[in-house]
Amino acid sequence: MKYKEVEKISYIKEITDKIKFPRILELGVQKGNSTKMFLELCDKNDGYLISVDIDDCSHVSSNKRWKFIHSSDDNFNLINNKINEKLDLIFIDSYHEPNHIKKIFYNYYKYLKTNGICIIDDISWLPYTKFNVCDNDFIERINRLTFEKILNIYNSNTENFSLDFHFSGTGLAIIKKLKDELYPEKNIKNRLYTIKNILKKIYSPKPIK
Repeated sequence: MKYKEVEKISYIKEITDKIKFPRILELGVQKGNSTKMFLELCDKNDGYLISVDIDDCSHVSSNKRWKFIHSSDDNFNLINNKINEKLDLIFIDSYHEPNHIKKIFYNYYKYLKTNGICIIDDISWLPYTKFNVCDNDFIERINRLTFEKILNIYNSNTENFSLDFHFSGTGLAIIKKLKDELYPEKNIKNRLYTIKNILKKIYSPKPIK
């Protein structure tokens, strides 16, 4: 399991438990930890789950409330035709690359109900920083870039969806749809590293001890 996966699954259960007749799209199955959690919710609240993975994960469950699609999640011609009704929940945990996440988010957002939730996994780079518990330079960089990509998308869509972050384990972005519109991302103008602010940092007076 991923770092602190149990805590994350518990949090997802907490925010999805009250959804009645849930229609869920899961992108990324692997060992089926989240799949089994969503199927428990579907059994409890009379729902249905569609899961997509590039690997064959059809062995994960035989639950009649589950449809598995063996495909890349950006095979939109195939997967879009399998979504027959609006979704209450989209869970993105497949190929963790910022532009891929952007591409699939923009495609599947239109299928999400108003007030529906999209959860994006692995947005925290903190566990992967140098000398930390999961020290990994590559994942630190990818998760940080994913986090920044989500902020850039939100920067142009503050009226269209709400955004929260949960930093247990490898982190979650929780997006709640408010409107159908979804505008292109807008990069955030960061003034932290302007010459002016760099000079301020260098020449700012040191506190007296």
